[in-house]
Order: sequence, then C-alpha cells, then structure tokens
Amino acid sequence: MKLSKAIDRFIEYCQIEKGKSKKTIENYQHYLSRFLNFTKDINTDTINAKIIRTYRLHLLTFKNYQNETISTKTQNFHLIALRAFLKYLQKTDVKSYSPEKIELIKHQNNLPQFLENDEIQQIINLPYNNKNIIETRNQAIIQALFSTGLRVSELVRLTKDDIGTKRQEISITGKGGKNRLVFLSEEALDSIREYLNHRKDTDPHLFVNHYRRHNHTTRLTPRSVQRIIKKTAQKAGITKPVTPHTLRHTFATDLLVNGADIRSVQSLLGHSSITTTQIYTHLTNKQLKEIHQKFHHQKIK
Repeated sequence: MKLSKAIDRFIEYCQIEKGKSKKTIENYQHYLSRFLNFTKDINTDTINAKIIRTYRLHLLTFKNYQNETISTKTQNFHLIALRAFLKYLQKTDVKSYSPEKIELIKHQNNLPQFLENDEIQQIINLPYNNKNIIETRNQAIIQALFSTGLRVSELVRLTKDDIGTKRQEISITGKGGKNRLVFLSEEALDSIREYLNHRKDTDPHLFVNHYRRHNHTTRLTPRSVQRIIKKTAQKAGITKPVTPHTLRHTFATDLLVNGADIRSVQSLLGHSSITTTQIYTHLTNKQLKEIHQKFHHQKIK
C-alpha cells in the first residue's frame, strides 16, 4: 500500500473510530506529512530500519520557518506520530516496520518555569495612566490565568456566559473532552467585570481583539494572548521569559507551596495522570531546599 493512502486511512480511523480531538488529528497530519515528503510516498512494506535511521538524522538537522533546528521534544512528537501510525498498520495487518523498534530520544526533563510571588505581583499590579479598554482586558487576562491555571487554548474559548456572577466558578472542557471546574478569585472576577463594563460590542467571547478602525471585534487567538503576556511582563520589568503557560505553572506551584494536596492540583489543572502533576513537587522541593539554605544558619559545634 502507498504511504499516502495508508496515512489517509489512519487519519480517518483516528477521527471516526478513536474519536481523537481536532488538535491531535492536525498534529498527526502535520508530522506524518513530513515523513511522507521525506520518503517520497514509498510503499508501506518497504519502510525499514535504514529509512527510519535516515529520517531521524533528517529531523536532527531539519530547520523550521524561523531557520532554527527543532527541539528534541518536537523531534519526539514526530516519532510518536510515526509510531502511532505504524501501530495502526500492525493492527490492520498491513505489512510495515515494527512500531516497537522506534525509540524516543532521551532528553533531560526541564522543570517548568514559574514566577516568584513578587514577580507575579509586579505583573498583576502594573500601574496604568488612564487605563483604556485594551489595558483593562490585558490585566483581566493575567488575573484569570493566574487565578484558574487555564491553558491558553481554554482561556480563548471562554464566553461571557461562562462567567458566574456569584459562585465564581467556570466549567471547562479541556484536553480529550474532559470536564473540570476552575475558580476565579475575587480580584480576578472584579478585573473581568471592569473589562466587560468597558465593552459595548455584542461579541459573545470573553476576551476579544478591539479593532478601532473598523469598529468590530474577533476572539483572541492563543498567539495573541502569548504576545500580550510577554509585553505585559516586559513592561513590569520581568527579565525572564513569561508565557501563558508560565502563569499556569505559577498557579500550580503557588497551590502546592501553600499546602494544597497534589490530587486537588491535578484536578484543577485537568491532568489525566498524576505523573504529569508530580513535576511540580520537584519545584516545591527545590524551593524548600533553597529556603532551608537561606534561613537555617544553625551550625553543629
């Protein structure tokens, strides 16, 4: 079978029988199309160890649209998609290369970056002169992210109707269609209300672009929110890179440092596995060690 035909069948299988999310389907198509372009649409039964090895070398030197080599993590995403595809071929009795023979690249787990308490306060309390609607929106976005730990993709899908006026809780549909509750602090809710009071449009989305020239709005994209967070952090004098995910990490770390149990944090973050959440315990353990070294001066005589 031609590789292109097999990939099309695999994508259909993921959509219809496996019920994979739209984002997962897009990722599979993206990563497998790169393998297809590399192999020039060979037959599936000709995929062998040599082709896989040369493809891995190709990924090692491949440069993206910014003319940068792709990270080890991104290379592994390519291999994970390829392995899932080969497992499908194996399941449907199509002769090809064994998926078990593809090993992921081992790399050092980088601990997630988070903001210290004074840094998050600098961003949240960034002073404005005659705050306009865009600055009000940006402050509400930061308050919402830090209060809820939302993923940026979840934030941009929020609507005005999602915001409860009394209970301060939002029902979120996260990765894999899983539902969870997140909670807004009083400060975050006040900030969102202030922004909505500035709004005169009828757009149902909670956070929107404001085009003054054409007098219309559109829902913010994840990329737009990333730019907003980056610029706001720079204005606040934060020198480290800050992204929406940095605020999610800060939310989780803040909870654990202040005594929350890891299962509760797992639920609030929407993690399927406790293993994903456990990386934050490394952060808090590291912080405890630093506190001990800084404040414990007792010496044994």
